[in-house]
Amino acid sequence: MLGQRRKLILIAVMNLQQLFVMCLFLITLITTVSSLTQEQENDRITALPGQPAVEFSQFSGYVTVHKKHGRGLFYWLTEAVNPQDKPLVLWLNGGPGCSSIAYGASEEIGPFRIHKNASSLYLNKYSWNLEANILFLESPAGVGFSYTNTSTELRNSGDKRTARDALKFLKEWMTRFPQYKNRDFYISGESYAGHYVPQLAKKIHNYNKNHPGSFINLKGFIVGNAVTDNQYDNIGTVDYWWSHSIISDTAYKSIKSSCNFKSTKYTEKCDNAIDYAWNNEFGEIDQYSIYTPSCNKSSVNVTSTRLKNSLMRRRVSGYDPCIEKNAEKYFNRPEVQQAMHANNTGIAYKWTACSDELLENWKDSQFSMLPTYKKLIAAGYRIWVFSGDTDSVVPVTATRMSLSHLDLTVKTPWYPWYSKGQVAGWTEVYEGLTFATVRGAGHEVPLFQPKRAFLLFQRFLAGKNLPKS
Repeated sequence: MLGQRRKLILIAVMNLQQLFVMCLFLITLITTVSSLTQEQENDRITALPGQPAVEFSQFSGYVTVHKKHGRGLFYWLTEAVNPQDKPLVLWLNGGPGCSSIAYGASEEIGPFRIHKNASSLYLNKYSWNLEANILFLESPAGVGFSYTNTSTELRNSGDKRTARDALKFLKEWMTRFPQYKNRDFYISGESYAGHYVPQLAKKIHNYNKNHPGSFINLKGFIVGNAVTDNQYDNIGTVDYWWSHSIISDTAYKSIKSSCNFKSTKYTEKCDNAIDYAWNNEFGEIDQYSIYTPSCNKSSVNVTSTRLKNSLMRRRVSGYDPCIEKNAEKYFNRPEVQQAMHANNTGIAYKWTACSDELLENWKDSQFSMLPTYKKLIAAGYRIWVFSGDTDSVVPVTATRMSLSHLDLTVKTPWYPWYSKGQVAGWTEVYEGLTFATVRGAGHEVPLFQPKRAFLLFQRFLAGKNLPKS
């Protein structure tokens, strides 16, 4: 009888403890909600059409970065479940001219994937917002829902304005979301964001030195299959084509002897050598993922402009080679735009994954990012560069050749890293930079190898080397 009474008392105590924990949770939730400003509430996404139930908050909307010219950048914040305990990570896609919502958010690291019917969403179990608050930015103006009221700006955009506008966006956005002002902050991205990410990091670094009172707590950045240096990237790219049997010995020798990759302009002989290989030897492959099926003939529309000026355009890739079409259907739906507070200015063109107008009219492109890397390494930022090894557009050989010219001291020599008992790639740790390959991944690493990319991201945030076993 006495034992039964003790059991009843124990159950009662446990119930009280559970009630106490629940009350604390409700108090925290109420405090968090009540602390949101009206501007934040205006940007809150209640739910996207066809969205499964989630426990995290979402916000999206516009931040004006140039009032006179009418430039507004569109963002989408997918918070972590406990946002106050997690860092803030900005994600940028490249192109130049491609949407971070079409690719980063919808195919790679975001919490949702779009069903083929483009009417509903399903969860990505390797979403990066499990580890951080992820801020997707459509940049520069003219990409996706981001806009400019000065139409000529679509034909004279470039690296410098993009970096200036991104810094302006961050300052204004953190004024709207002051809870993130002093949060640990990282920048991430891929492809031509190999320019955007370090350029923005440098802008923030210089801004912090000159404005200590409005400090942005930048800790570092991580970029994948990143455009780094025109000369070394291009040499490494041609080497990849040859070493992976995409082009012949004859074409390889012709390109190497005809092209001066130190130059910003190539001769007609060089152009002809590249065009011959492209048109006669490549075949109908997905150049962003050479071992997976391509979408169809009409979708593979990459030209030798990529090699000539290192301006890349991602067309199709992934296990579903036509996956970007899902995004173009979904984000053009009026009810989706309404839920996301998007296109409220009535953009005169259809939402697309990439802007041809921006790509074809890019006005400035930094020839090499290596001097920027050197400055940021000297400043002590955490820098990781990763590379999917089945991408022929910004291949692993290009990235390795570019980074080798930083002449960094090796801390941890080259070794295989593991996930689920399998080699997930290879890595080498230098003084000031970590490089890693991701085995079996194309240009969009988190699309092809989501678990490996997620582990890579976890280790980056933790500042830990990739696992050796």
